[in-house]
Amino acid sequence: MKTGTGISAYWKIQLTGWITTSLYWGISAFFSGNFIWKIGIADVIMDVFVGITLTHIYRNFALKKGWNKVNLKTLVPKMAVSVLVLSLLYMFLIVSKLYLIRLFVLQSNPVSFITFFKVTQVQLFITGIRLMSIWILAYHLYHYSRLEIQTVKENARLSVAVQEAQLNNLSAQLNPHFFFNSLNTIKFLILENPHSARRAIDLLSDLLRNSLNGNIKTVVPLNDEINLVRDYLELEKIRFEERLQIEIETSIDLSKHLILPLSIQSLAENAIKHGIEKRKAGGFISVKVDKENNFIKISVQNSGKLNKESTDSGIGLHNLKERLLLQYSEKASFEIKEMEDETVLATILIPSK
Repeated sequence: MKTGTGISAYWKIQLTGWITTSLYWGISAFFSGNFIWKIGIADVIMDVFVGITLTHIYRNFALKKGWNKVNLKTLVPKMAVSVLVLSLLYMFLIVSKLYLIRLFVLQSNPVSFITFFKVTQVQLFITGIRLMSIWILAYHLYHYSRLEIQTVKENARLSVAVQEAQLNNLSAQLNPHFFFNSLNTIKFLILENPHSARRAIDLLSDLLRNSLNGNIKTVVPLNDEINLVRDYLELEKIRFEERLQIEIETSIDLSKHLILPLSIQSLAENAIKHGIEKRKAGGFISVKVDKENNFIKISVQNSGKLNKESTDSGIGLHNLKERLLLQYSEKASFEIKEMEDETVLATILIPSK
């Protein structure tokens, strides 16, 4: 994130941290005696350069490999190896820096580089371990905390979306037009076909009970969702009679898979509202569930034409897309399109595991 001056928070922290560390060493050297200003200034500048260069290379590498998104169990070994590698590089660079600066400033070469390296390597390696451990730990703790916050926010959004879906479903079931048609159908059936009337009342009661159920879940067994759709379409079949043909096909074990609640029912309601109700001759609704590669494929096809306006602005479909994105990230997909034979096909693909 960039500030108003155009300098990102990352670079502000980098510069502040390494300059402070280098100045601390410089001040310590100043009060220890035998301080040479040219060497001191050169040491501070090069210490900042080496520290920023190594950690920035690590940051880019970690981002490229996606280490800021892996769990701690996977990350800890990678961090340990990274600390070791960076500490070794830090040791070689700082030893070389110390030797070259003193060589050019003092213009003398009292000892060879190998001798100088052997004398200073252990202390500088320990210093590198300490500095790189602190930097890498702080860097990943920062990203881990951000990831946790993002996860909490997404879970909250998902919970709200699920609750919104249930409220939308309740509104649809209690919609005056729907409720009136259902009760009107039941009224005539009481005299003509009491058995069908009792069945319609049972179905309507089950649907309303499901809508009023306070146990909001993120996912439900696919079998439960199909049974809900089956009841809903059976009730609509009583209302539309021969104007509605229903087909539900499943080729997998529904009890072993989970799905977003009210997702298939939302598609069935959309098919009734924007398809069957608008056709004098009625039509059909076909619900199919099968497996395609590593995905569960759910298809809802109905007679009618695609209403672009209702598709773009419809609460139910918008809610479904949002919940699919939150629950499965980009691993799930939803598509609705008009076919050549005056039918509309809606398809949901979700990971099978």
